Amino acid sequence: MTNKQIIHVEYALAFVLALLTYLHLHFPIWWFVALLFVPDLTMLGFTINKKIGAMVYNLGHTLIFPLLLALGYLYWSNDDLLLGSMIWIAHICMDRAIGAGLKYPDSSFRNTHLQKL
Repeated sequence: MTNKQIIHVEYALAFVLALLTYLHLHFPIWWFVALLFVPDLTMLGFTINKKIGAMVYNLGHTLIFPLLLALGYLYWSNDDLLLGSMIWIAHICMDRAIGAGLKYPDSSFRNTHLQKL
């Protein structure tokens, strides 16, 4: 297996784990389906220009913010924060599993950090 294939399998398994954890916590599956593609709204930044598009897209597709939501859940015990975090993490893992990575501000939309592997 190549490094790239390993990364794709790793993220696919992480997606499955996020989904199974979500289901194990008895969150409604319809929320998962309804919200799974919400992070892709960050692609709208590309309507302005490549630099802003890449910045906005990357902010919506990094694990930093969903992990901060999970920390917020631990602090405030608000289930909605955990629900959102799990769906967001699942989305990022799904994207990376299919090869959609973080964008470069000076290149095409399809040129991502995963293409360099």
